Amino acid sequence: QPSEESISNIVAPAGIEANAGYLKLGNYFAKTFFIFTYPRYISSGWFSPIINLAEMMDVAIFVHPMDTSLALRNFQKKAAQVEAEIAEREEKGLVRSPQLETAYRDIEQLRDALQQGTEKLFRVGIYITIYGPGLDELNKLEQTIVSTLEAKLVYVKPALFRQLIRFWYFNLSHRDSN
Repeated sequence: QPSEESISNIVAPAGIEANAGYLKLGNYFAKTFFIFTYPRYISSGWFSPIINLAEMMDVAIFVHPMDTSLALRNFQKKAAQVEAEIAEREEKGLVRSPQLETAYRDIEQLRDALQQGTEKLFRVGIYITIYGPGLDELNKLEQTIVSTLEAKLVYVKPALFRQLIRFWYFNLSHRDSN
């Protein structure tokens, strides 16, 4: 469990050294990564193993509503692409692709739901910043988080060269909320 002194050193460090993959904040290191893909279905509580870790970390979740008319236009194009791919496979005499057929059905169902106003789309971004007293500890924590998420078919990428921006955002947003 981090002490109050270690937390204050991260919030107001004596110095910051920015590298491509991590930040050095006084005597601590920080690394930010983001979730870039989710499985088709995911159960509630899927993120609990991460947020219940007894490690020092920040989690930022951004939720932005998407423009329904723009989404409908994009889905119409995507449906046409998938339908053309299915037709092309049939012309070539290839075996049907359940993956393409499922994608087409999903797109059409979502288009119907958006058109009827029963569903709304959101763009969601999840950023995780982890902290550790050394790079070894930081990398070990990252591996724990990555392997836990990948077991649920959720994949992350490091926010290379964005560490400093995320650090300032996290700290400014925490100050504004207090």
